[in-house]
Amino acid sequence: MKWQTMDIDTYIQSKEYVDTAVVPLVPMSVKAEEMKSVVAMGEFISTISFELERQFRGRLIELPSFTYLKEETIEQKLEKLETWQTHLKENGLAHLIFLTSDSEWRTVEQQLSGLLIWLPTIPLEHLDSKYKMETVSDQIKQLIPIITKKWQS
Repeated sequence: MKWQTMDIDTYIQSKEYVDTAVVPLVPMSVKAEEMKSVVAMGEFISTISFELERQFRGRLIELPSFTYLKEETIEQKLEKLETWQTHLKENGLAHLIFLTSDSEWRTVEQQLSGLLIWLPTIPLEHLDSKYKMETVSDQIKQLIPIITKKWQS
């Protein structure tokens, strides 16, 4: 389910079946030298998150992106994310999946109370829509077994 009114009504009615949240971790910067790369990260991760939700509709909810300043320290980012993790766990979401293209999150992976999936950014801006969907589909095919294994553990 997506973070939109229509899907949230469905989520509320079937909350006992939805035990997983997908949280895109997306950096933000308006510094000229960083801006294009962080926008590409966000675009790619948002597209992957959207497709994951489509594949696992009814089992997971796609949350809005956890957005942070690129220049923040990893400790600052982690502290803010811990508040999200606590809130989500306390409200019945047993499994958290964090999606990112920001490799800095890999340094604190053990401190997260969920599954971190890091994917290198694939710039989608110059791809034809057919190739864009094939690329995203290939990524999703690789993620499905990882997520189902997490559910089984």
